[in-house]
Amino acid sequence: MTDFSQLPARGPDGATHVVVETPRGMTSKVKFDPKLGAFRFSRSLKLGLRYPYDWGFVPGTLAPDGDPLDAMILYDMTGFPGLVVPCRAVGLIEIDQEERGRRFRNDRVLFAPAKGAEVTLEENERRSIERFFCDAVADTEKFLHVLGWRGAEVAEAEVERCCNRFRKQAAE
Repeated sequence: MTDFSQLPARGPDGATHVVVETPRGMTSKVKFDPKLGAFRFSRSLKLGLRYPYDWGFVPGTLAPDGDPLDAMILYDMTGFPGLVVPCRAVGLIEIDQEERGRRFRNDRVLFAPAKGAEVTLEENERRSIERFFCDAVADTEKFLHVLGWRGAEVAEAEVERCCNRFRKQAAE
């Protein structure tokens, strides 16, 4: 199986690759496990909670939490684990996370398909996404605090920072 975490972060046209792990509508979290070389069940969400959009990561990146950069694709389609979607960054939600006594930033970048319509995140949509992220870690040892929202330019800069961090680690 392909090691999806090692795919390039960007396509030849400059679009950011996003690998879908958990499709829209799922009631459990699915994660790519590079050691296993497969997508695996991670955990169930609390009763009644579903992923509002496809969830995954940007390959070829390293976020401050040590994993590839988290990504949510804002579109009406439902993908499947392993689908690679060429995207453009549309926003970033800044999140402070606490887990097992350790605090760190674990921001999420929101994307839209590169060849799709413009996406505007209205205030009610932002609040709904915030609630989802906070509710999704309920009954785990994780606690999230939403710090705020940033636009497409900041989101794109975060993708680039995480690409550089990945390249630096690979060179060491």
